[in-house]
Amino acid sequence: MRRARTDPNVVAWRASLGGGLVAAVAVWGLLEALRRQVVQIDEGVDAVWTAGKRLAQNTQTAHILTGTRDSGVELLHELERHLDTTGGPQP
Repeated sequence: MRRARTDPNVVAWRASLGGGLVAAVAVWGLLEALRRQVVQIDEGVDAVWTAGKRLAQNTQTAHILTGTRDSGVELLHELERHLDTTGGPQP
């Protein structure tokens, strides 16, 4: 009768279990590295998204500045017209 330790089937079975364990640990390590990279990318995307939203908030009324400038120019022309008709500023 053979001993269980020297049986080729038992040795092959143990070797396949060991190989499977090594493969599982390697896959776990690669998935963990991938997860960490995804978290870093997600944080970067969140930072860019937040900066974009802040920029949009700061520039959403920039088009109004053109109207304000045009109104200021009209006001200046109106003031010059009034100064010309009154003979200049009064002290």
